[in-house]
Amino acid sequence: MANPKKNILSVWVEDKAGVLWHVTQLFGEENCNIESLAVGSTERPGISRMTIIVGGDDQAVDVVLARLNRITSLVKVKRIDDDESVLMELGLIMVDAPDEKKTDIINIVNVFRARIVDVATSTMTVAISGGPPKLQALIDLLRPFGILEIVRTGPIAIDRGNKALT
Repeated sequence: MANPKKNILSVWVEDKAGVLWHVTQLFGEENCNIESLAVGSTERPGISRMTIIVGGDDQAVDVVLARLNRITSLVKVKRIDDDESVLMELGLIMVDAPDEKKTDIINIVNVFRARIVDVATSTMTVAISGGPPKLQALIDLLRPFGILEIVRTGPIAIDRGNKALT
């Protein structure tokens, strides 16, 4: 069975209590699975931007978009084309790191332009930012050392160049 298409949505809303719940409820009601959700402030005070990655067929996502447009707290909503946008994600990876493996881990981390942000007696925590494939590649290379914990923000997205102004 093929994986359903991924839709990247940017949703600008008024920054007030209950809005996030209301937005996410609409996706559930249309049986669209939210795979990633990142929310943060924008350049406009009082306005938050949600980057939502959702699986589901186009028809179900179109229904959600139509319903989103009826929310009074909504400022703007649009689909992001992943071929014409910049996607970034932040990850923290805690790795089992006995003394004899620390140098190998550091070398891998440096190749990815990631950073060691914590070192303990037998662990290291790595911070990385970049596109989802970059994070996954680092995770795959660190897995043989023993990954103890992973935290990922999920992607955020912005249109490239002049497209953002339309």
